[in-house]
Amino acid sequence: QVQLVESGGGLVQPGGSLRLSCASSGFKFRDYAMTWYRQAPGKERELIATISPNGNRQNYVDSVKGRFTVSRDNARATMYLQMDSLDVEDTAVYFCYVHHGFTDYWGQGTQVTVSS
Repeated sequence: QVQLVESGGGLVQPGGSLRLSCASSGFKFRDYAMTWYRQAPGKERELIATISPNGNRQNYVDSVKGRFTVSRDNARATMYLQMDSLDVEDTAVYFCYVHHGFTDYWGQGTQVTVSS
């Protein structure tokens, strides 16, 4: 079955960096676009970055453009999110997502807290 497992979250000071990973299994990773979402306390889940199956196209929400970079390693079936110049507004649970077959799949999420 499809599994998505995020890792790499934690506590970081404003201006700092983190790299999130999303390890996948149970489907042919290289054939699917992958997406990062986040959900801040009291807010709706927000799409922040998408990457095409071969990794040559990325799209970002305006609030993270120029600071976050999404990438993937199809040989390792893993997607990454490099987050730089982090701000307190980036505090959220970060999820990876794939639409496979007729179903939406989410990981369990990883907490990112930006605080001094």
